Amino acid sequence: MAVIYKAQDMLLGRAVAVKILRPSLTSNPAFLERFREEARAAARLAHPNIVTVHDVGQDRSTHYIVMEFVEGKDLKRLIREAGPFSIDRALDIAIQICAGVGYAHRADLVHADVKPQNVLVTDDGTVKVTDFGIAQAFSYSAPGERQSVVWGSPHYFSPEQAQGEPPTPAADVYAIGVVLFEMLTGELPFKGKDHRELALAHIREEAPSVSDVNPGVPRKLGRIVRKVMAKEPSARYRTADQLGRILETYRRQGVDTTTPPTRCSGGGSTGGRPADAACGLWRARRGCGELQRRHAAGSAVAGVWVSLRRRDGR
Repeated sequence: MAVIYKAQDMLLGRAVAVKILRPSLTSNPAFLERFREEARAAARLAHPNIVTVHDVGQDRSTHYIVMEFVEGKDLKRLIREAGPFSIDRALDIAIQICAGVGYAHRADLVHADVKPQNVLVTDDGTVKVTDFGIAQAFSYSAPGERQSVVWGSPHYFSPEQAQGEPPTPAADVYAIGVVLFEMLTGELPFKGKDHRELALAHIREEAPSVSDVNPGVPRKLGRIVRKVMAKEPSARYRTADQLGRILETYRRQGVDTTTPPTRCSGGGSTGGRPADAACGLWRARRGCGELQRRHAAGSAVAGVWVSLRRRDGR
């Protein structure tokens, strides 16, 4: 939906990220109007787990957002490099995502596209959720297309989004559940050769048990993830704040939350269980040491320096 550049704010002398909307979006007046509303709402969100929006504007036909520049990596890249995570690390990241998205929910703003590519993690472990507003603006810009257009990212959107319904806080909760599943297992719960197959999987198929995919994940945590990924929105936790409190309570009570996964002889993770006890089951279920790596959108910020007055949009 956009191209992101690292830029220099010439007035304040600081690095910023500039998101340039693609021309295919800016030709839609309804989208632009809704986008400005969502961007202004996002700019009012001041929270340590949300990327700050500094400005939104237009230079001739180029529409842009100026945001806080975050030094770090996006969560998708971290999962590809080191997934599955230890339970403690996965919980820490998920709780911070819930804190940021939950704060937005209290301000009546739905993210609508929660996915690892929109989660930045700094070197000190601070999580920053970015990209509020664009998918939400798109979802309201063409209400007559609700049955033919799906809002969000197909690996992470909720069943109701897959059916063309506008996103709600419960949809964000579902997406956080998919992200948590991916952090704990190193893979996605649903697979499909195209968007249609993925949409049908979210609507019709039950997600596999986290504990079955990774035997090192306690069943109690697996039940939380299953509830978060319920097909009916009313069966999930209502908001990201509520899910965050559940995960915090689990972590406080938690057994095995700080035990990192151990590696069996073939390279597979045993999730903290002794290698000889769990490696056989791990091999049987997924192939020891063979985690499926999915190609995804790359870094949240392109390493290009541009002036805020640059007009060519490249």
